[in-house]
Amino acid sequence: MEYHCLIVDDEETIAQVTCEYFNMFDISSRYVTGYEECMEMLKAHTFSLLLLDINLGGRSGFELCKRIRETMDIPILFISARTEDDDILTALNIGGDDYIAKPFRLNILLAKARAMLRRYENGAVPPAVSAGRGPVIDHESRQVWVDGKPVVLKEMEYKLLSYLMEHRGRVITKDEIFENVWHDRFVGEGTLSVHIRHLRRKIEEDPDRPVYIRTRWGVGYVFEGEGV
Repeated sequence: MEYHCLIVDDEETIAQVTCEYFNMFDISSRYVTGYEECMEMLKAHTFSLLLLDINLGGRSGFELCKRIRETMDIPILFISARTEDDDILTALNIGGDDYIAKPFRLNILLAKARAMLRRYENGAVPPAVSAGRGPVIDHESRQVWVDGKPVVLKEMEYKLLSYLMEHRGRVITKDEIFENVWHDRFVGEGTLSVHIRHLRRKIEEDPDRPVYIRTRWGVGYVFEGEGV
């Protein structure tokens, strides 16, 4: 069967309550509490989104994420009480799409899940896509194309690219990015660097010699070149 969301959390009460809440708002969901249960569920059913805790009893959500990424491109939203920068950076570096800390409000988690589902399930090509070079963003479907080919961006990568392109040609300071993209002035610079690096891998022909997202050392970044 096909479902919107699979919740993987060893705290069964949290997993069950989250699952029931999502189902109540028409986000069809299932939940499991362990590593192997998750793998069996993914084999038996189709999901569009995975909510994954880092601590899974004696196993690691990081390990599970890396295993899933070997064969699947399903968006993964980490949910965890661990809020150290190292944990967040690890989650993003190994293939996580976003991260939300426990305790969370269910309505906020639902809104984030809905946004990710819209982002990854809508792949229609808008009329704006042409033979021209450079990134194209369709803000209605939240889809991105590069040189006419669709690319899958994580939620924060999409927000970051949108902001840079909206202000093309102007150097955007890191503080401005933290305030207007993350809406958090206390985001670590390492988190931003990880997202820039991943974004360049997806939109640049040579990420080591970027032509679109350029670094202005000691200040921030600027979007240059073509793109819509």
